[in-house]
Amino acid sequence: MMKMVYTSENQFLVCNAKNLIEAQGIGTFLKNEFAQGAVGETSAFDAWPEVWIFSDSDYEQALNIIETSLSRKNAAEWVCENCSEHNDSSFDICWNCQKDNA
Repeated sequence: MMKMVYTSENQFLVCNAKNLIEAQGIGTFLKNEFAQGAVGETSAFDAWPEVWIFSDSDYEQALNIIETSLSRKNAAEWVCENCSEHNDSSFDICWNCQKDNA
């Protein structure tokens, strides 16, 4: 049985969650990817894009991946030692020079 693991009104966040989960070898699919145009005819919450997983056995791992990702949002940004560029805490690699945050 398939289960939903993440939803948001922000398409970027949903796609990011999908990519993070898939990077760990878990099969996913998007639901309501193009439903934003239906708002008005249906509840806005019902039109939010959703990340679903194919296998129930991956459910806990997928939730942990999302939780870890969301907890990093509250972390402080970091400054690259190589180019002095400010980076969001969610980046492990500098967006400007691609140097690893070591």
